[in-house]
Amino acid sequence: MKIFHNKYSKHANRRIRGFSLVESMVALVVLSVGLLGVARMYVYSLQNGRTALLNSQAVILAADMADRIRANRTARNDYAGAAANFGCVNGGVDCTPTQMAANDLLVWQAEVANALPNGQATIAVNVATLPTTFVITVVWNDAGSALPAQYQLTVQI
Repeated sequence: MKIFHNKYSKHANRRIRGFSLVESMVALVVLSVGLLGVARMYVYSLQNGRTALLNSQAVILAADMADRIRANRTARNDYAGAAANFGCVNGGVDCTPTQMAANDLLVWQAEVANALPNGQATIAVNVATLPTTFVITVVWNDAGSALPAQYQLTVQI
């Protein structure tokens, strides 16, 4: 009886045993691309979180000024004027309403500059409308954007 041996049987078993170097490198490249994608998503979420925080701060600051105008209704037209430090204390008891408006502007613009990167704020008053319309604008530099970010609040008092 003659036994035939396949000359390829030894090599066939050897191929099945493990991974080749090429397979390992392909798996490493696929894993690297996946991890880079995860890292990019993390950076993107951090940027969007910062943008959302700055937007929230701008909304809060604009609402704060609207509340200041509501609290000082007799001098509401003066909020379009220049900011000045009159040293108003005790909620404006020591100041006239016009002085309080100028002091409110000074304090508010300082808060905007401190809370937002390159933050600036303006108020436009339209006395021709009834009730008077105020456009409160807060502008700041947002990282990753060529144009400055802006929030506008329009209120009628």
